[in-house]
Amino acid sequence: MKKSRAIELLAPAKNKECGIEAIKHGADAVYIGAPKFGARVGATNSIEEIEELVKFAHCYFAKVYVTVNTIITDEQLVETQEMIWELYRIGVDALIIQDMGIKRLNLPPIPLHASTQADNRTVEKVRFMYEAGFNQVVLARELSLREIREIHDDVPQVKLESFIHGALCVSYSGQCYASYAMSGRSANRGECSQFCRLPFTLEDNKGAQVVEQKHLLSLKDLNRITDLEALLDAGVSSLKIEGRLKDSSYVKNVTAAYREALDAIFEKRGEYRKSSSGKVKLQFSPQLDKSFNRGFTSLFLHGRSRDVASFITPKSIGEEMGYVKDVRRNFIIVAGVKPFSNGDGLCFIDEDGKLQGFRVNRVEGNKLFIHEMPTIPLKTTVYRNYDHEFEKLLGTETSERKIALSFSLKESSGGFVLEALDEDGVRVEKEVELNKELAQRPQQAQIERNLQKLGNTPFECSQLSIELDKDWFIPASILTELRRTVVDELIEKRINVAPKEVYREGDSSFPYPEKRLTYLGNVINKRSRLFYHEHGVDEIEPGYEEKPLDEAVLMFTKHCLRYSLGICPVHQTKSEKYEEPFWLIAPDKERFKLQFDCKQCIMKVVGKNRFKD
Repeated sequence: MKKSRAIELLAPAKNKECGIEAIKHGADAVYIGAPKFGARVGATNSIEEIEELVKFAHCYFAKVYVTVNTIITDEQLVETQEMIWELYRIGVDALIIQDMGIKRLNLPPIPLHASTQADNRTVEKVRFMYEAGFNQVVLARELSLREIREIHDDVPQVKLESFIHGALCVSYSGQCYASYAMSGRSANRGECSQFCRLPFTLEDNKGAQVVEQKHLLSLKDLNRITDLEALLDAGVSSLKIEGRLKDSSYVKNVTAAYREALDAIFEKRGEYRKSSSGKVKLQFSPQLDKSFNRGFTSLFLHGRSRDVASFITPKSIGEEMGYVKDVRRNFIIVAGVKPFSNGDGLCFIDEDGKLQGFRVNRVEGNKLFIHEMPTIPLKTTVYRNYDHEFEKLLGTETSERKIALSFSLKESSGGFVLEALDEDGVRVEKEVELNKELAQRPQQAQIERNLQKLGNTPFECSQLSIELDKDWFIPASILTELRRTVVDELIEKRINVAPKEVYREGDSSFPYPEKRLTYLGNVINKRSRLFYHEHGVDEIEPGYEEKPLDEAVLMFTKHCLRYSLGICPVHQTKSEKYEEPFWLIAPDKERFKLQFDCKQCIMKVVGKNRFKD
């Protein structure tokens, strides 16, 4: 019989609290920022907080991955090394890294995952990462199912991690320098200024405006909840939700939605199973469009699509609620089937193509009373980007996760023994010495009630066996203390025996796919240069942050504006004729030339380095 493959639902953790909620709502693993050197400078966590999260996760056989995925200067290498040893000491399951200089530090035997910012989009690159010692590789978001399957078929030994939900970078991760060039805030150093969310005007070489003041580089949010089975069949083992800056309500809702979807797949597909323990019991119905989103896309999973960008706004639009049926002095009537609540936040696209929002004061059915009435035409589609009642619900306890265990109470020569055996086969037993006295009334029901009182523990009693020769009297206080001791020891034992990834040293001389690295290699320290030289790279240029170029490709993106606007000369024909090159004009009038590599189907954004250190 073929062994089933463990599938990991990987959720983001802004902090310890978000990480705990992610696990309670069904995550098999969480990823969280280290105290320093993570790719979200606003999402750092102390060693102590991470340690608490590790213990909570390991009780459920869930994992904690820590992001140390910025590029690192020579001056920061010693501090990075010391921090990694601290993370290893507290039991972190793996590090997610971009900078290959880390591989040449004096590291503990901690497993490594290759960050998506290492630009993992080819068979050759993923094979190299595996041979170099990486256990798991985070794939580029832009890959299609066919490309993922080709990578898995060529390198089946490595675990492939793929994004399934959340915000999208328009550029290939790790290959965007626009933020640093414009402001000195490096995306590769965790300080992205989100240049891509700005409004731009697109002009041709003669100055003819193709599009005016639209968010041309802002993508919709990823949503692959209907593609999970296809991703598993293509070879993905880890399904990743983006959002290390998102709050707890977002993490709860999105994690729960994907947990439900995956469990439904596992019910019918025995070759797949979850990779952690415990059953999730939700107290709400998850709904993805109620959490922050700019509209949804599966990106290029099924091939190129025009509908990947959010040109109108980089803000959340939420869920569609209906259309405006009538407008009065202080209220509107919306035609739709979804209920509204007092305090809801609504939005719509106005006649100028701008997103407008307003708050609902009072609701009478579909009659919405508004304090400051917007100018909103009839038939306008209305969206809800803040569901007051849903957010209020998510602010409460909305899930519990319970590990099944069986209790067995038996006699011993000097008293009684309570044994606990959980769903993973972890066993604990504890004996209490007690003089045996016959009870004056039947004890069975009382003993059962006591042992099943597992309350806020991670467990629920699925089976109970009481094997006593006679109806002995066991004081409730003693039985309670015995139960608590057994449960505490079982938690501790589960934490200690939680499955671990195996550290891989890798082949320190396996050749890198290229002999030359440009600034796109993101090499800014000596250890990284040493790593690539050892792997056969002859020429290594400094990374952009170390030596900015006067003019360079600042962004590499599969999102092609010619294609999205219907003027691609390869795939489309349109009557308008424009003279290339095209230019993006930012709000501050800075101009960026667009180049189109049709062979690779990639658009490049070229610009000058405006930031002077």
